[in-house]
Amino acid sequence: MPATLQTLILLTLSNVFMTFAWYAHLKDMNNQPWIIAAFASWGIALFEYLLQVPANRAGFTVMSLPQLKIMQEVIALTVFVPFAVLYMKVELKWDFLWSALCLVGAVYFMFRNHA
Repeated sequence: MPATLQTLILLTLSNVFMTFAWYAHLKDMNNQPWIIAAFASWGIALFEYLLQVPANRAGFTVMSLPQLKIMQEVIALTVFVPFAVLYMKVELKWDFLWSALCLVGAVYFMFRNHA
């Protein structure tokens, strides 16, 4: 499997775990002490790191560090919007689109000399 595709898949899965670790406790554990939510989040984050570390190692063989970061940010927003709308019941707003367009610009500038 090409390193770029491997990185994309692993970072996407990593971001699913990361998003749940960071935000799901706001809905599911709102009545629990914060320390319980923190330990639950750490448990979820372990799986995030088990995917993120190999993703970045594979990606770093074909991309620069700034390119990896921009790729991760685009994936994070791509994962976060459905999570926010479908799981957390956040109202879908135009701001999601505008944010995505800003990231498209970031991708362009970060990758334009490497095509």
